[in-house]
Amino acid sequence: MSSMQDRKTESPIDPFAEHRRLLFATAYQMLGTVTDAEDILQDAWIKWHEVDHDSVQHPKAYLVRTVTNLALNRLTSARVTRESYVGPWLPEPLLTAADAAEETEMADTVSTAMLVVLETLNPAERAVFVLREVFGYSHAEIAGFLDKPETTIRQISHRARNHVQSRRPRFDTDTAARTEITAKFMAAAQGGDLNALMEILAPDVTLWNDGGGKVTAARRPLYGPDHVARWLLGVMTKPVSAGIRLESAMVNGELSLLAILGDYRVGALTYDIRNNHIENIRFQVNPDKVTALQPTPQSPPATPHPLAE
Repeated sequence: MSSMQDRKTESPIDPFAEHRRLLFATAYQMLGTVTDAEDILQDAWIKWHEVDHDSVQHPKAYLVRTVTNLALNRLTSARVTRESYVGPWLPEPLLTAADAAEETEMADTVSTAMLVVLETLNPAERAVFVLREVFGYSHAEIAGFLDKPETTIRQISHRARNHVQSRRPRFDTDTAARTEITAKFMAAAQGGDLNALMEILAPDVTLWNDGGGKVTAARRPLYGPDHVARWLLGVMTKPVSAGIRLESAMVNGELSLLAILGDYRVGALTYDIRNNHIENIRFQVNPDKVTALQPTPQSPPATPHPLAE
C-alpha cells in the first residue's frame, strides 16, 4: 500500500532538468562559450517557470526553441563585439568526461576545430546547422523553432552544410596514437627540447593564441615548426612561468593539455593531429575563458599570470 502511495505522490521529472544537457549543448554550440551558454540556460529556466505548463504540449520542443532563440539573440550581439576582439578569437574550452560514450559524442560535436568552423557561419546558418546536423531535427521542426518557412530552412541548411564540409578539418588519429603524441609534446615542451618539439610539429603547423588583450599572447597566427616551437618554449621559460606545468585532460571531447600554475588552470591547448604530427594548435589563455576549466569555482591565482605583460 505504501509503495502505491509513494508512486502517487512521486513528483514528475521537471522537463527543464530532464533536458538540461541537451539545452546546454545547444547553447554552447551556438555560442562557443560556457559562460554565455549558462546565462542562456538561466534565462530559459526563468521563461519556463513563467509559462503555464498546462499550455505547453511538447515541453522539449518548447525548451529547445526558447534556448535557440535566446542564443540567436546573444550571438547576433556577440558578433559585433568579436569584430573588435584583440587577437584571434577562440571558443571557451570545456572539460568533458572520460566516459567512452560521452567522449565520442562530444568529440564529434563540440571539438574546438568544429566550433572554430561554426564561427564562420552567420547566426541563422549556425542555428540551423546545429539543430539539423548535430541534433537531427527535421527541417519542419526547425522551421517551427525559428518561425521561418520550411523551404527557407532547407536552403539555409544546404548552404551551411556545404560551408562546414568545405572548411571542417578531417583528422583520423586513434586514441593510442593521440595519447603517445600528446605525451611527447608535453615532455618536449616542459623539458625545453626545441628539436624534439619541432619533430612533433607538422611542416605547416599553425598556432592560434587567444589572450583577449588581457594577457601577453600572439595576436596573429604563428606558422611553421620553428616559429611555433620557439614561441611555446619562450612561454614555458619566462621567469614568471617557473611553476607552470602541463597536464593531459579531456577538453571538448579530445585528449588535450592544460597549463597549470599552482592549483589554477591558466590555459588549455587543443590541437589536431595528422600523420602522427600536430598540425593545428589552439592555445586559450584569456582569463575570462578559463573559469570553466577549474575543478571548483575560485579566484584567479594570486601570483602573476604566466603570460601577463
